[in-house]
Amino acid sequence: MGTSMENLEVLRGDKLILRGLLFHGFHGVKPEERKLGQKFLIDVDAWMDLQAAGKSDELSDTVSYTDIYRLVKEVVEGLPKNLLEAVAEHIASTTLAKFPRITAVRVKVGKPHVAVPGPLDYLGIEITRYRSSSKPDQVVCA
Repeated sequence: MGTSMENLEVLRGDKLILRGLLFHGFHGVKPEERKLGQKFLIDVDAWMDLQAAGKSDELSDTVSYTDIYRLVKEVVEGLPKNLLEAVAEHIASTTLAKFPRITAVRVKVGKPHVAVPGPLDYLGIEITRYRSSSKPDQVVCA
């Protein structure tokens, strides 16, 4: 599904930023990944209007970074998935479901320790999901 102009406007707005979240999980298709587990590096951007919180200086006018962190931790350290895409999708859909003020979320999932023939920081995926403006409980894929 393509990215609409409305969705592009959302991505120009305010956002909460969580970078470099590191957790041990058991995701992957190989038996050793499921048995030994590995580190996963997560970045999250959560778009929402931050003006009220900026004016009031009250936590009740925003979404706590800690709440998003806990959600990501639960997913990554929780039930194993085969694909990074499934891990990211679970984080994104749960974030939008749990925090109605968030209008879009970008999730990056990286694997720093992979068996490839060369040096690298990590390999991974990134997804962006939007809350539908016509149906607030519906998530739209980017």
